[in-house]
Amino acid sequence: MGLFGSFLSRFSRSSVSVEDIEEFRSLLISSDIGPRYTDELLELVKKSKPEELSEKIKNQILASLTEKERTLARPQAHTLMTILIVGVNGTGKTTSAAKLAQLLKNSGEKVILAAADTFRAAAVDQLKTWADRISIPVVTGAVNADPASVAFDAASRAKAEGCTVLIIDTAGRLHTKSNLMDELSKIRRVVEKVTPITETLFVLDGTTGQNGITQARTFSESTNLTGIIVTKVDGSTKGGIALATERELGIPIKFIGTGESINDLSPFDAEGESLLRRSANLEFPSNLLEPGSRLMTLALSTRRVS
Repeated sequence: MGLFGSFLSRFSRSSVSVEDIEEFRSLLISSDIGPRYTDELLELVKKSKPEELSEKIKNQILASLTEKERTLARPQAHTLMTILIVGVNGTGKTTSAAKLAQLLKNSGEKVILAAADTFRAAAVDQLKTWADRISIPVVTGAVNADPASVAFDAASRAKAEGCTVLIIDTAGRLHTKSNLMDELSKIRRVVEKVTPITETLFVLDGTTGQNGITQARTFSESTNLTGIIVTKVDGSTKGGIALATERELGIPIKFIGTGESINDLSPFDAEGESLLRRSANLEFPSNLLEPGSRLMTLALSTRRVS
Protein backbone atom coordinates (compact mmCIF):
# COMPACT_ATOMS: atom_id res chain seq x y z
CA MET A 1 0.00 0.00 0.00
CA GLY A 2 2.90 2.36 0.61
CA LEU A 3 3.59 4.81 3.41
CA PHE A 4 1.03 7.48 2.44
CA GLY A 5 -1.63 4.90 1.58
CA SER A 6 -1.10 3.00 4.81
CA PHE A 7 -1.23 6.18 6.85
CA LEU A 8 -4.33 7.57 5.16
CA SER A 9 -6.21 4.32 5.65
CA ARG A 10 -6.47 5.44 9.29
CA PHE A 11 -9.04 7.99 8.16
CA SER A 12 -11.56 5.17 7.92
CA ARG A 13 -11.67 5.44 11.69
CA SER A 14 -14.09 7.81 13.35
CA SER A 15 -11.34 10.01 14.74
CA VAL A 16 -7.79 11.05 13.97
CA SER A 17 -5.24 11.59 16.72
CA VAL A 18 -2.82 14.46 17.12
CA GLU A 19 -0.04 11.93 16.53
CA ASP A 20 -1.63 10.97 13.19
CA ILE A 21 -1.69 14.59 12.04
CA GLU A 22 1.91 15.18 13.07
CA GLU A 23 3.05 12.05 11.25
CA PHE A 24 1.27 13.20 8.10
CA ARG A 25 2.93 16.62 8.44
CA SER A 26 6.36 14.96 8.59
CA LEU A 27 5.62 12.90 5.47
CA LEU A 28 4.60 15.99 3.52
CA ILE A 29 7.58 18.07 4.64
CA SER A 30 9.96 15.24 3.71
CA SER A 31 8.56 15.33 0.15
CA ASP A 32 9.89 18.91 -0.29
CA ILE A 33 6.39 20.33 -0.46
CA GLY A 34 7.26 23.16 1.90
CA PRO A 35 5.68 24.30 5.17
CA ARG A 36 2.97 26.52 3.68
CA TYR A 37 1.58 23.86 1.36
CA THR A 38 1.85 21.26 4.10
CA ASP A 39 -0.25 23.38 6.46
CA GLU A 40 -2.88 23.89 3.77
CA LEU A 41 -3.15 20.16 3.07
CA LEU A 42 -3.44 19.49 6.77
CA GLU A 43 -6.34 21.95 6.89
CA LEU A 44 -8.02 19.91 4.17
CA VAL A 45 -7.50 16.77 6.26
CA LYS A 46 -8.89 18.40 9.39
CA LYS A 47 -11.97 19.83 7.65
CA SER A 48 -12.92 16.79 5.58
CA LYS A 49 -14.98 13.80 6.58
CA PRO A 50 -12.99 10.57 6.28
CA GLU A 51 -15.14 9.30 3.42
CA GLU A 52 -14.64 12.57 1.50
CA LEU A 53 -10.89 12.93 1.79
CA SER A 54 -9.90 10.61 -1.05
CA GLU A 55 -12.21 12.32 -3.53
CA LYS A 56 -11.09 15.79 -2.46
CA ILE A 57 -7.44 14.91 -2.97
CA LYS A 58 -8.20 13.42 -6.40
CA ASN A 59 -10.13 16.55 -7.39
CA GLN A 60 -7.23 18.72 -6.27
CA ILE A 61 -4.85 16.65 -8.39
CA LEU A 62 -7.11 16.95 -11.43
CA ALA A 63 -7.36 20.71 -11.02
CA SER A 64 -3.60 21.11 -10.67
CA LEU A 65 -2.95 19.22 -13.89
CA THR A 66 -5.53 20.91 -16.10
CA GLU A 67 -5.40 24.59 -15.22
CA LYS A 68 -2.19 25.43 -17.13
CA GLU A 69 -1.26 25.39 -20.81
CA ARG A 70 1.62 22.93 -20.95
CA THR A 71 2.24 22.44 -24.66
CA LEU A 72 5.08 24.22 -26.44
CA ALA A 73 4.14 27.48 -28.11
CA ARG A 74 3.78 26.79 -31.80
CA PRO A 75 4.70 29.65 -34.13
CA GLN A 76 3.00 30.03 -37.48
CA ALA A 77 3.33 27.18 -39.94
CA HIS A 78 6.72 26.86 -41.64
CA THR A 79 8.38 29.18 -39.11
CA LEU A 80 11.16 28.34 -36.67
CA MET A 81 10.44 27.40 -33.05
CA THR A 82 13.42 28.58 -30.99
CA ILE A 83 13.86 27.18 -27.48
CA LEU A 84 16.36 28.41 -24.87
CA ILE A 85 17.32 25.88 -22.21
CA VAL A 86 18.44 27.57 -18.97
CA GLY A 87 19.29 26.55 -15.41
CA VAL A 88 22.13 25.95 -12.97
CA ASN A 89 24.93 23.41 -13.27
CA GLY A 90 24.15 19.86 -12.24
CA THR A 91 20.43 19.85 -13.03
CA GLY A 92 20.71 17.77 -16.21
CA LYS A 93 20.30 20.78 -18.47
CA THR A 94 22.44 19.64 -21.41
CA THR A 95 20.98 16.14 -21.33
CA SER A 96 17.49 17.63 -21.23
CA ALA A 97 18.27 19.67 -24.34
CA ALA A 98 19.22 16.47 -26.17
CA LYS A 99 16.19 14.57 -24.87
CA LEU A 100 13.87 17.36 -25.99
CA ALA A 101 15.53 17.34 -29.41
CA GLN A 102 14.91 13.61 -29.71
CA LEU A 103 11.30 13.95 -28.57
CA LEU A 104 10.57 16.66 -31.12
CA LYS A 105 12.43 14.84 -33.89
CA ASN A 106 10.29 11.77 -33.22
CA SER A 107 7.18 13.92 -33.60
CA GLY A 108 8.26 14.95 -37.09
CA GLU A 109 10.20 18.17 -36.48
CA LYS A 110 13.46 19.06 -38.23
CA VAL A 111 15.65 19.90 -35.23
CA ILE A 112 19.04 21.56 -34.82
CA LEU A 113 20.98 22.05 -31.57
CA ALA A 114 23.28 24.88 -30.45
CA ALA A 115 26.03 24.30 -27.86
CA ALA A 116 26.14 27.79 -26.36
CA ASP A 117 27.58 26.60 -23.03
CA THR A 118 31.07 27.53 -24.25
CA PHE A 119 32.51 28.01 -20.76
CA ARG A 120 32.79 24.24 -20.26
CA ALA A 121 34.38 22.08 -22.92
CA ALA A 122 32.73 19.06 -21.31
CA ALA A 123 29.28 20.53 -21.92
CA VAL A 124 30.00 21.06 -25.62
CA ASP A 125 31.42 17.54 -25.94
CA GLN A 126 28.43 16.10 -24.11
CA LEU A 127 25.93 17.76 -26.43
CA LYS A 128 27.96 16.73 -29.51
CA THR A 129 27.95 13.12 -28.28
CA TRP A 130 24.18 13.15 -27.78
CA ALA A 131 23.66 14.83 -31.16
CA ASP A 132 25.72 12.15 -32.91
CA ARG A 133 23.70 9.39 -31.25
CA ILE A 134 20.37 10.82 -32.35
CA SER A 135 21.57 12.08 -35.75
CA ILE A 136 20.74 15.73 -35.13
CA PRO A 137 23.11 18.52 -36.29
CA VAL A 138 24.70 20.72 -33.64
CA VAL A 139 26.36 24.13 -33.97
CA THR A 140 29.43 24.61 -31.75
CA GLY A 141 32.16 27.16 -31.15
CA ALA A 142 35.60 27.17 -29.59
CA VAL A 143 36.02 26.90 -25.83
CA ASN A 144 35.26 30.30 -24.27
CA ALA A 145 33.81 31.57 -27.54
CA ASP A 146 31.07 34.17 -27.25
CA PRO A 147 27.90 32.16 -26.46
CA ALA A 148 25.74 34.76 -28.20
CA SER A 149 27.81 34.34 -31.36
CA VAL A 150 27.28 30.57 -31.32
CA ALA A 151 23.56 31.05 -30.79
CA PHE A 152 23.40 33.58 -33.62
CA ASP A 153 25.21 31.23 -36.00
CA ALA A 154 22.84 28.43 -35.04
CA ALA A 155 19.77 30.59 -35.63
CA SER A 156 21.09 31.67 -39.03
CA ARG A 157 21.84 28.08 -40.04
CA ALA A 158 18.46 26.87 -38.79
CA LYS A 159 16.68 29.41 -40.96
CA ALA A 160 18.87 28.69 -44.00
CA GLU A 161 18.36 24.93 -43.76
CA GLY A 162 14.62 25.07 -43.18
CA CYS A 163 14.70 23.65 -39.66
CA THR A 164 11.48 23.81 -37.66
CA VAL A 165 13.05 23.69 -34.17
CA LEU A 166 16.25 25.23 -32.76
CA ILE A 167 17.23 24.23 -29.21
CA ILE A 168 19.95 26.34 -27.57
CA ASP A 169 21.79 24.89 -24.57
CA THR A 170 23.15 27.74 -22.42
CA ALA A 171 25.76 27.84 -19.66
CA GLY A 172 24.81 26.49 -16.24
CA ARG A 173 24.46 29.92 -14.75
CA LEU A 174 24.56 30.19 -10.99
CA HIS A 175 21.60 32.34 -10.04
CA THR A 176 23.92 34.43 -7.84
CA LYS A 177 26.24 35.44 -10.74
CA SER A 178 24.81 38.56 -12.37
CA ASN A 179 27.36 38.65 -15.22
CA LEU A 180 26.27 35.22 -16.39
CA MET A 181 22.62 36.21 -16.14
CA ASP A 182 23.47 39.25 -18.27
CA GLU A 183 25.04 36.89 -20.84
CA LEU A 184 21.72 35.09 -21.09
CA SER A 185 20.01 38.38 -21.88
CA LYS A 186 22.62 39.02 -24.59
CA ILE A 187 21.95 35.64 -26.20
CA ARG A 188 18.26 36.49 -26.34
CA ARG A 189 18.90 39.90 -27.93
CA VAL A 190 21.25 38.51 -30.58
CA VAL A 191 19.10 35.52 -31.53
CA GLU A 192 16.01 37.66 -31.86
CA LYS A 193 17.73 39.60 -34.63
CA VAL A 194 17.27 36.42 -36.66
CA THR A 195 14.19 34.75 -35.19
CA PRO A 196 11.87 35.18 -32.18
CA ILE A 197 12.52 33.01 -29.13
CA THR A 198 9.31 31.11 -28.59
CA GLU A 199 10.16 29.21 -25.39
CA THR A 200 12.58 29.62 -22.49
CA LEU A 201 12.56 26.44 -20.42
CA PHE A 202 14.05 26.33 -16.92
CA VAL A 203 15.56 22.99 -15.91
CA LEU A 204 14.72 22.13 -12.29
CA ASP A 205 16.36 19.25 -10.44
CA GLY A 206 13.50 17.37 -8.79
CA THR A 207 15.73 16.57 -5.81
CA THR A 208 16.93 20.13 -5.19
CA GLY A 209 14.62 21.03 -2.31
CA GLN A 210 13.32 24.49 -1.50
CA ASN A 211 16.31 26.21 -3.14
CA GLY A 212 14.68 25.37 -6.47
CA ILE A 213 12.11 28.12 -5.97
CA THR A 214 14.89 30.66 -5.35
CA GLN A 215 16.71 29.57 -8.50
CA ALA A 216 13.59 29.77 -10.66
CA ARG A 217 12.57 33.15 -9.24
CA THR A 218 15.97 34.68 -10.04
CA PHE A 219 15.92 33.36 -13.59
CA SER A 220 12.37 34.58 -14.08
CA GLU A 221 13.46 38.07 -13.05
CA SER A 222 16.17 38.05 -15.74
CA THR A 223 14.29 36.40 -18.59
CA ASN A 224 10.74 35.38 -19.45
CA LEU A 225 10.51 31.74 -18.39
CA THR A 226 7.73 29.96 -20.27
CA GLY A 227 8.02 26.50 -18.76
CA ILE A 228 9.83 24.07 -16.50
CA ILE A 229 11.57 20.78 -17.26
CA VAL A 230 11.74 18.71 -14.07
CA THR A 231 14.65 16.26 -14.05
CA LYS A 232 15.62 13.25 -11.92
CA VAL A 233 12.00 12.29 -11.29
CA ASP A 234 12.16 8.59 -10.54
CA GLY A 235 11.06 6.23 -7.81
CA SER A 236 13.34 7.81 -5.21
CA THR A 237 12.58 11.46 -5.99
CA LYS A 238 10.67 13.57 -3.49
CA GLY A 239 9.63 16.02 -6.18
CA GLY A 240 7.25 18.24 -4.25
CA ILE A 241 9.41 21.23 -5.11
CA ALA A 242 8.29 21.07 -8.75
CA LEU A 243 4.67 22.04 -8.30
CA ALA A 244 5.59 24.21 -5.33
CA THR A 245 7.68 26.21 -7.81
CA GLU A 246 4.90 26.26 -10.38
CA ARG A 247 2.30 27.47 -7.90
CA GLU A 248 4.63 30.07 -6.38
CA LEU A 249 5.76 31.61 -9.69
CA GLY A 250 3.04 30.64 -12.15
CA ILE A 251 5.47 28.89 -14.53
CA PRO A 252 3.96 25.67 -15.91
CA ILE A 253 5.77 22.35 -15.78
CA LYS A 254 5.99 21.18 -19.40
CA PHE A 255 8.26 18.14 -19.33
CA ILE A 256 9.33 15.45 -16.87
CA GLY A 257 12.69 13.66 -17.07
CA THR A 258 12.41 10.19 -15.57
CA GLY A 259 15.71 8.46 -16.30
CA GLU A 260 19.04 8.50 -18.12
CA SER A 261 17.91 7.15 -21.49
CA ILE A 262 17.54 9.59 -24.40
CA ASN A 263 13.83 8.71 -24.50
CA ASP A 264 13.23 9.37 -20.80
CA LEU A 265 11.50 12.72 -21.26
CA SER A 266 7.72 13.06 -21.34
CA PRO A 267 5.28 15.95 -21.74
CA PHE A 268 3.83 16.64 -18.31
CA ASP A 269 0.22 16.37 -19.50
CA ALA A 270 0.76 12.88 -20.86
CA GLU A 271 2.45 11.81 -17.64
CA GLY A 272 -0.40 13.14 -15.55
CA GLU A 273 -3.08 11.51 -17.67
CA SER A 274 -1.34 8.14 -17.46
CA LEU A 275 -1.10 8.28 -13.70
CA LEU A 276 -4.65 9.50 -13.34
CA ARG A 277 -5.87 6.51 -15.35
CA ARG A 278 -3.99 4.25 -12.97
CA SER A 279 -5.73 5.81 -9.98
CA ALA A 280 -9.21 6.05 -11.48
CA ASN A 281 -10.59 2.90 -9.84
CA LEU A 282 -9.12 3.40 -6.37
CA GLU A 283 -11.57 3.87 -3.54
CA PHE A 284 -8.65 5.16 -1.51
CA PRO A 285 -5.50 6.40 -3.24
CA SER A 286 -2.93 3.83 -2.19
CA ASN A 287 -0.35 3.76 -4.97
CA LEU A 288 -1.45 7.29 -5.88
CA LEU A 289 -0.21 8.41 -2.48
CA GLU A 290 2.95 6.34 -2.29
CA PRO A 291 6.20 8.19 -1.71
CA GLY A 292 7.95 8.20 -5.05
CA SER A 293 4.70 8.26 -7.04
CA ARG A 294 5.45 11.08 -9.48
CA LEU A 295 1.89 12.31 -9.42
CA MET A 296 1.41 12.34 -5.68
CA THR A 297 4.76 13.75 -4.66
CA LEU A 298 4.23 16.56 -7.14
CA ALA A 299 0.49 17.07 -6.87
CA LEU A 300 0.27 17.20 -3.09
CA SER A 301 2.25 20.41 -3.31
CA THR A 302 -0.62 22.14 -5.08
CA ARG A 303 -2.41 22.72 -1.78
CA ARG A 304 -1.55 26.38 -1.75
CA VAL A 305 -2.71 29.91 -1.21
CA SER A 306 -4.80 31.05 -4.20
